[in-house]
Amino acid sequence: MSIVTLNNRALRSATVVGTTTALGSMTFIKKLTASSSSTLSFVDGSSSVVLDDTYKEYLFTFKNIHPSEASTTFGFNGSIDTGSNYNVTKTSTYFHAAHNEADNATEVALGISGGRLAQSTGDQILGYNISTANDECGSGYLHLFNPSSTTFVKHYISNTSVVGVGTGDPYELNAYTAGYFNTTSAIDAVQFKMSSGNIDAGDIVLYGIN
Repeated sequence: MSIVTLNNRALRSATVVGTTTALGSMTFIKKLTASSSSTLSFVDGSSSVVLDDTYKEYLFTFKNIHPSEASTTFGFNGSIDTGSNYNVTKTSTYFHAAHNEADNATEVALGISGGRLAQSTGDQILGYNISTANDECGSGYLHLFNPSSTTFVKHYISNTSVVGVGTGDPYELNAYTAGYFNTTSAIDAVQFKMSSGNIDAGDIVLYGIN
């Protein structure tokens, strides 16, 4: 067995047990920037968005997401009719852990309304109780797997870090979400929004992964 040292140039291929394996590549597709936006939507075939069988995995990254209203949640939903409706049935799990700046309050939650879904068409929570303070926001990522499949359900996994408001605020809240769109129809659009108010600022970027 050979020992492999990885560096910035070596991530394309690595020798493991004598075999060279090429790693997948990530392709930039579209960046949306919020400016008091009620929603940010990625619709296949619209505005240079690709969300079809070109890739088997899609990655959304969200950076410095700032809400217009305090204690709101950041979430998403999917569409099977190119954005006419965002109400695909989902089952999911959710948990988060929180710790405040004063070091006197912690929280662990294994499920909250809108986070742990059971055959729900409502929005899936990704970030919980994001603060509206000028220097506070939420960031994270969402993986969507094989959304164009007409055979299987479509799985998603997300991890989000936010500065939250609530018990012992301000606090760091780290949320993990995973679930599936329970449909064999292709997911051809994804929409992000706040549970109330607008997305005041922030970027969401879509990549395709080979």
